[in-house]
Amino acid sequence: MNLPKRVEIIEVGPRDGIQNEVNFIPTEQKIALINSLNKTGITRMEATSFVHPVYVPQMKDAKEVIQSISQKPNIQYMALIPNEKGYDLAVENGVCDVSLVVGASDSFNLRNVKMSREDSIRKFEGVIKKAKANGIFIRYNIATAFWCPYEGKIDPDIVLDMIQRIDVLGVDEIVLCDTIGRANPKDVYKLFEATLLQRPKAMITAHFHDTYGFGLSNIIAALQAGVTRFDASIGGLGGCPFAPGAAGNIATEDVVFMLHEMGIDTGINLQVLLECVDQIKPHTSRELVGHFHKSPAAESIYI
Repeated sequence: MNLPKRVEIIEVGPRDGIQNEVNFIPTEQKIALINSLNKTGITRMEATSFVHPVYVPQMKDAKEVIQSISQKPNIQYMALIPNEKGYDLAVENGVCDVSLVVGASDSFNLRNVKMSREDSIRKFEGVIKKAKANGIFIRYNIATAFWCPYEGKIDPDIVLDMIQRIDVLGVDEIVLCDTIGRANPKDVYKLFEATLLQRPKAMITAHFHDTYGFGLSNIIAALQAGVTRFDASIGGLGGCPFAPGAAGNIATEDVVFMLHEMGIDTGINLQVLLECVDQIKPHTSRELVGHFHKSPAAESIYI
């Protein structure tokens, strides 16, 4: 197998992982979680989201979270923004790294931000120009890059065209998201191979959900295509309010354990990471779907 020596894991649990939780997680618990993740070796994470609380109530404390966490100079704390107003709120509160989302599917995008895909792309052009002028890092997520809960399978050419258009705008990172976890390893390999053949200037990252149990196999496929950056969420927390049936993200501890077993470095301390899983577990309303924290191997790490 053609494998890299090192892979970067971006922790999305504090934002994408808990945004779909029914019961509001207390602000102090979110802050404590991020402060604990600071100690794992993770160097990039999604900390919160400046979205309207009517649509995502779990993120109504974004200002308090971003202002209260212990921000380390070697860690990037990103905040998701839905539009220019969200961008302005994030920057006003000291955010230097923003994450935005546009769906490859029109139907998903209309439900997510009440705009067509094309309208969203054009609206964000102004936000990106403003962000670049202010030296703000821009992470551009392409949601439903493989499948949509409303339209079915997405034409890869739509995604490849979006990547070309987005890359020209000068974004720092482009994330291809399997929002409902329906992608399979063959399609993952083909889309990421085609993406990298375009030689984008932006970093390319993969974001998988584990709805059908394909998460880890899709990581292997993306690795084979040349991807070395992956989103993951502690405990396998996650789901999207605007994508019915979307299960949690791939569990960070599962990914880290698998990669370490394969001899691939992540820079993450697995024992400290498992302590973070234990920390957030009592505050979630669902059974954590990650596998490793429940395994005999996890128990042996504490010995």
